[in-house]
Amino acid sequence: MQVSDILRHKGAAVTTVSPGATLEDAARLLDEHRIGALVVSVDGRTVDGILSERDIVTHIAAVGGAALLSSVADVMTREVHPCAPGDALEQVMSVMTESRVRHLPVMVDGTLSGIVSIGDAVARRLNELETESAQMLDYIQTGRT
Repeated sequence: MQVSDILRHKGAAVTTVSPGATLEDAARLLDEHRIGALVVSVDGRTVDGILSERDIVTHIAAVGGAALLSSVADVMTREVHPCAPGDALEQVMSVMTESRVRHLPVMVDGTLSGIVSIGDAVARRLNELETESAQMLDYIQTGRT
């Protein structure tokens, strides 16, 4: 299973936010699209950072209610861990675990072409395991592959 398989299933749409937007604007986008992170991008093609729900909550806890007026650029995570369509699911999950991040932008020739979340990765991996289990059970019961 590769990143391209995940994108084929979920689609390649990515919700982005401008670095100059406020956290209030970003929170509205997260709620509207029912997602956990936004790719921060000036042009929708490059990646300047990622803004996650966790980033927003951490900033609100530090600053208080006025935090919602802060700019996305002041709060976003700048260290982004991109992946490519040909990357293996196991590799992506390993990067997420080691880096303690839940979202990886998918890049093709330096251009944003999708995003993979930990939820996407886990769902696809569970699907793989269920398929393998059903095949093993069928083999055990019938002796056919």
